[in-house]
Amino acid sequence: MENFSLNSAKSYLGKNVNLHLKDGSVIVNVHLTNIKKNDAGKVALIEFTSSGRSNRTSLPLRFIAWAEQLNPNLLLTAN
Repeated sequence: MENFSLNSAKSYLGKNVNLHLKDGSVIVNVHLTNIKKNDAGKVALIEFTSSGRSNRTSLPLRFIAWAEQLNPNLLLTAN
């Protein structure tokens, strides 16, 4: 399995994913909004929003082991 890289992170932009972190924890159902670099330009940060919230959170790319894309059909609510 490859490391989670900047190129693989770009493929998930604008999608809902579960972020699996290297310490074993999982951030569930987040929407990836942006990839940016810190002020020094050395650390890539993944910016995401939690579902139902408008505030953005940043996480260094090196903390993420892999991302699991969620099926959008399962997220729709039935009327």
